[in-house]
Amino acid sequence: MRTQSRSSPRHGRAGWHLAAVLDPNRVLEEIGLKTGDTLLDLGCGEGRFSVPASKMVGMDGQVYALDASEERLAVLRGAIAGQSIANIEAFLGDVTERIPVDDDSVDVCLMANVFHELVEDGVIKGEMGEIRRVLKPDGVLAVVDFKKDVERPPGPPLSVRLDAGEVENVVRQYGFERVRAVEIGPYHYLILLVVGDLAHEGDEHARI
Repeated sequence: MRTQSRSSPRHGRAGWHLAAVLDPNRVLEEIGLKTGDTLLDLGCGEGRFSVPASKMVGMDGQVYALDASEERLAVLRGAIAGQSIANIEAFLGDVTERIPVDDDSVDVCLMANVFHELVEDGVIKGEMGEIRRVLKPDGVLAVVDFKKDVERPPGPPLSVRLDAGEVENVVRQYGFERVRAVEIGPYHYLILLVVGDLAHEGDEHARI
């Protein structure tokens, strides 16, 4: 099952622009992305997070951008070429199959406007196994999705949206626990999750 990118018209999202309602830089700063980090942007679309993330992680860092749409990736690749970005690798692929990234290599896995679709399609189990595989032991899963208590537009029908607590309940089955959740604009929230006991450890061990 190939998930749509965050900028696709699925669920009637055509006619609105993500940049108008969600600031990528604010999201990345809230996550705590820093120089030298490796970010995996799942369902990257046209790269609205990947491009600013590449600047934040710098030349000592890396951004992996994965999407199922060749059309969207073509836009991202155009930006990579036009801006001479050397630290983004863009992949065409299905996020529910093997991710072309090494084990234990990712500091932050970002899923923006994607998580609810994976749950709706019933394919979240395979994806969470892959996320566990590629994340470093102290890595962070960052889920950005639409608030459940805000009427459309933008976003999918309320019936398929998940609030932060529901996201937490889903990922707990795969060993993740919530660190914190925040509102990240008028229509979105951000929830940060880590594996197991890291959620309860002190600053000595935690990224966030």
